[in-house]
Amino acid sequence: MPVWERITIVAAVLAITAVVAKLIDHAIARRELDPAAKTRYRVLRRTAATAIVAIGVFSALLVIPQVRAIAGGLLASSAVLGLVIGFAARTTLGNFVAGILIAFTQPVRLGDRIVIGEQSGIVEEIGLTYTFVRTDGNSRLVIPNERLASDTIENTTIIDREKVAEVTVQVPLTQDLDAVVGLLREQVASERDPDVEVTDITDKATISLRARAADEHRARELENDLRMRAHRALRAAGMLA
Repeated sequence: MPVWERITIVAAVLAITAVVAKLIDHAIARRELDPAAKTRYRVLRRTAATAIVAIGVFSALLVIPQVRAIAGGLLASSAVLGLVIGFAARTTLGNFVAGILIAFTQPVRLGDRIVIGEQSGIVEEIGLTYTFVRTDGNSRLVIPNERLASDTIENTTIIDREKVAEVTVQVPLTQDLDAVVGLLREQVASERDPDVEVTDITDKATISLRARAADEHRARELENDLRMRAHRALRAAGMLA
């Protein structure tokens, strides 16, 4: 086969590979995703595109007999070659593996505000080997993924949505506080992590009722409900006066 035909085949394979990589990139990028899924897809998209291009390049080069002959010799000593390459590229490979782990374990996501060391900012991009953070000073912090996966990071975006609903009621000191607390505990017994305690004694006794809610909105609703329950129970028992 003439050299120009081999070069044409190589160019055609590389062109097809690039088009396939772009199609995959476009198909995944146009989807509207939440931060967690978007982070996974972004890293997987780059991994898939890189793998396709790498396979395309190797496939194209193997069309050339001289390259194929060299490749056969290299495969014969693949163990030694792998050891040499692995040692030379241990940092790059470590960053690549860390990038995959970050995509699935999600210590940080796109758009999260993080603090690492003395720097803080917003995660703009998670690449295959580096993560880019826009700092509060509007500069760009480039962090190797291996460091991001091994260092202690404060993520101020990923927070627990659960909230504690808390209300207080006051009763006269003439009332039996043990009986009051027991009555109020019955009112919150069906809630998650209920708690009733006397928090202050001045001219009246202040008693706090607490329970856990799924989010801030439900916590406000629960607080209103707890006030009503406490008032009805104390009024029915004659403990408000």
